[in-house]
Amino acid sequence: MTAKFSTKHEHCPENNLESALEYALQRVRVVLVGTTHGGNIGASARALKTMGLSRLILVQPKAKLDAEAFSMASNALDVMDNMQRFDDLDAALMGCHWVIGASARLRDRPHELMSTRQMAEYARRNWLMNPQLPQAEIALVFGREHSGLSNVELGRCHAHMMIPANPVYSSLNLAQAVQIACYELRQALLGDTPLPSLESPPPATHDALENLLQHWQTTLHELEFLDPQHPRHMMQKLRSLLQRAQITPNEVDILRGMLTAVQRKIRNTGHNHDA
Repeated sequence: MTAKFSTKHEHCPENNLESALEYALQRVRVVLVGTTHGGNIGASARALKTMGLSRLILVQPKAKLDAEAFSMASNALDVMDNMQRFDDLDAALMGCHWVIGASARLRDRPHELMSTRQMAEYARRNWLMNPQLPQAEIALVFGREHSGLSNVELGRCHAHMMIPANPVYSSLNLAQAVQIACYELRQALLGDTPLPSLESPPPATHDALENLLQHWQTTLHELEFLDPQHPRHMMQKLRSLLQRAQITPNEVDILRGMLTAVQRKIRNTGHNHDA
C-alpha cells in the first residue's frame, strides 16, 4: 500500500510562539523502516504526540498493529489513525527538503555526522524556522530494531544522526530513540522560552502572621518552653522564619490547628493529673 503526501501547508496565521511551533512541527515526518514489533510503533506514536508531532510514517513494516501497539500508544490514537504506510523509502520521503537518518553505528559513507541536539538546531535554523523556506519539510528516519538502516537507506539521507549515549552500551530501544530525537527538536524550536509558571496563592497577611505568632507564643508558654519574661528574642526569630517562608493563609490555618491540638493535649493532661 502506498500513499501520497500533500506538501502544501497554510502559512502560520499568527506570529506567536505557540502557533509558530505547531506550524513547524507539522512539517516534520518521523519515518520507521521495517519495524518488527508492534509495541514500538505504538510507543513511537506516543513519543511523537508528547512532543507535539503528528506525522508517523511506516515503510514496509513487519509488525502488525495489534493490541500491544494500541496499548503502547496510550492516548496517541489519533497519531495511529493518521499514520501512513509506504512500500519504499523514496515514496515516504517525497517532498522532503532535508532527511536525516538515525544510526548507532558509524558508516563508511561520507555523511555529515550530527548528534540529536545538533540535528535539532540545524533543522530549526535552516529549515523549520527559516523565513525564506516557510514550507520546507524534513524527515527523521529510523531503521529496524535489530539492524537499523541499511547503507542504501542511509544513502537516501542528507546526514547521519547519532544519540550520544554510553559508548560501552549505546543501543537504545527504537521508541526511546524516537522520543529523544523528538524532544531535542521541540526544545530547539522552543529556544529559551520559560516553562509555564504554577499559580501560587497569595501569602498570608501581616495580621494573620501576627495572630499566628501570638498563638504560637501562648502555646510555648503552656509547654513551659518559652521564658515568659524574655519571649521577644525567640518570637522575633520565628517571625523572621515565617516572613522568609511566605506562608499562605491555608498554611496559617494548618499551623494554628496544630497549635490548638497541642494546647488541647496539654490541658487534658493537666486535668488528668489533677484528678
